[in-house]
Formats: sequence, structure tokens, C-alpha cells
Amino acid sequence: MQLYRRNDSGEAVTDIQARLRAAGYDCEPDAPGEFLDGTDQAVRLFQRSRNLAQDGIVGRDTWRHLVEAGYRLGERYLYYRRPMMRGDDVADFQRQMNMLGFDAGKEDGIFGPNTHRALLEFQENREIVSDGVVGPLVWSELALVGRVIGETSREDLREREWLRSKPRHMANLRILFDPFCRSDLEAVMAWDAAGAALQLAKEHGANPQLSRAVDVFPDESSRAQRANLLDAELVIALAVPQVEDDAGVYHFATARSHSPAGAVLATRIAKELGVTSVGRAIPILLETRAPSVVVAVYDLGAHTAPAIIAGVEGFLAEDYGRESEGASEIEPGVASGDDPATPPMR
Repeated sequence: MQLYRRNDSGEAVTDIQARLRAAGYDCEPDAPGEFLDGTDQAVRLFQRSRNLAQDGIVGRDTWRHLVEAGYRLGERYLYYRRPMMRGDDVADFQRQMNMLGFDAGKEDGIFGPNTHRALLEFQENREIVSDGVVGPLVWSELALVGRVIGETSREDLREREWLRSKPRHMANLRILFDPFCRSDLEAVMAWDAAGAALQLAKEHGANPQLSRAVDVFPDESSRAQRANLLDAELVIALAVPQVEDDAGVYHFATARSHSPAGAVLATRIAKELGVTSVGRAIPILLETRAPSVVVAVYDLGAHTAPAIIAGVEGFLAEDYGRESEGASEIEPGVASGDDPATPPMR
């Protein structure tokens, strides 16, 4: 799609401004259809709230989030289809299903098979028509049972359990290395880094694969789909930071949800590289089932591979079986109590 930024004008800018205002971001003092300082600031604030690169540019990812932000649970019917429905209303529904003990998977705002299955289980459990549609009957049931929703979702607990039971070494581990390819330069740098990391992973006994061939440049969603089809256990993407974006190791995080395992893995690799761990909501993190990170550094290349593999080794070797009481993240070597998933209502 076309990129929209400062000094652009027209009907598309008017639409962007309307969506920003609906999401709570005022574009004043800019006139309708004029992308100036007020709109630029509103876009950056919106991007920050969504864990996107704060570059003030409305491209594919920012536009998708603007559209999704316009949906509220109860304003439209939700159901499983192709292409899959997306939106904040889907994310809210997933959160409520997970809180009630019906496993909707990652709270990514994408109405996929896991969300469909959770809906059917909820409908059967509540003895309402199992039609696979989130409509008035489901909205009413959610209003009735909403008071029992707790603070920890089933997906969060699933990832934390994965951390407790994960492999302790790389032997036979299915790792997918994903070299980004948004520009010719990035494609070359990321390919060099991915190739070197893949070779080191093989030497450690892992079963690594690549998300693309050297001369093929699929988009992020296609590469995420490949990771899922290959049943990857870890996804490590390699990228060069975009203009005005942060260098670091990205993990999945939104205002509603995050990946505990991804956050811990990102922290481990970031420490080895001397950068920071950063929450992001981009397709390769949103749409992959496995814990996923994006290594985004300016000097990306084969020389970064040893630090990446060292970070993975440290992540696997550490014992995350215990958790400090009240801690927001699982930390190695500290005490915890069991936190069982909320069972489905009966």
C-alpha cells in the first residue's frame, strides 16, 4: 500500500485522521486531510500504544492496527472464515475465553481455528446454540459470567508451563530462522546472519530450517504461516531496524497480551548482543504459534550468530520452573507457587 506521512494530503489522510480520533488520538491543529505536525504526533502516539515502530508513517502495519482498533466486541458478528477476521473485538473475545478457561490461543486479534474451537466449547458448556458465531447469545452469556473472569489467561499459563517443561538443550529442537527481506540490503544482511546461525544450531544438534530461500522474498505473514506449518518450536527472525525504530530483540507484546516465553528468550539474546528487549506487535510475532523473537540490529551479519546461539543456549539451560510471588515475568532461580488455569465453568 502507499505510505502516508508528514506533508501528505487528501481523502486518505482524512480517513486516517478520523480513525485516529476514534481511537482517542486528536490530530489538532491540522485541518482535515492535511498530514502535518498534529497528525504526525497522533500517529506516533498510536504507534507507541500498539508497540509499533514510532516513525510517524502510516504503512501496512500501522494501517492494519488503525482498522482493527475501530472494532468493539458486540458491534459485529464474529466467526471463522477465510481471510480470517481481525480486530480489537477479536482480541477482547480471545482474552475472555482464555480467562474463563477455554483455550483460544494467543490473544492476537485474529479469529483463527483455536478461537473458533474455544467458542464452540463455550457455547456447548453454556448450553446455547453451537453455531460458531459470536453474536447476541454469546454476548449475553459473557455478560452473565464476566464477573468470574480472573487476571491470568489460559494462553499466558500455557506459555509459562512451556517454560517450565521446555528442552534443556538444543538437540533435535526445531528452530526456524527467519531472514527479513524488506529491502535488498536487509535481505543480504539477514540471510548471512540466518545462514551462520543455522550452521551453529546444527553443530549443537538442533534441527534448524529457514523461512525462505535466498532468492524468494515472501511477506511476514507468509513466513509466519510457514513456521506454523513446520511446527517450529522456536522462531528467531533477523532484521535491520527501520528508520527511527529501536535496535533490540523484539518479542510479542500488545496492550492486552504478551508472550512470557518470547520475553524471556528476547532478554537472553539481547544480553548477549548488548541491546535491549523490546515489545512489538508485528506479523512474525503475532501470527506464529511458537515463542518468537526478532533480532533487529544495525550491524546484522554472520558475526551476530554466535551471540544469538549463546542466548538460545542460556535460555534453554536455565530453570524457569519457579516463579516469584507477584512477579510479572518468570525469572530464573526464584521461588513460586503453582498457578493453575481457571477451569471451564460447569
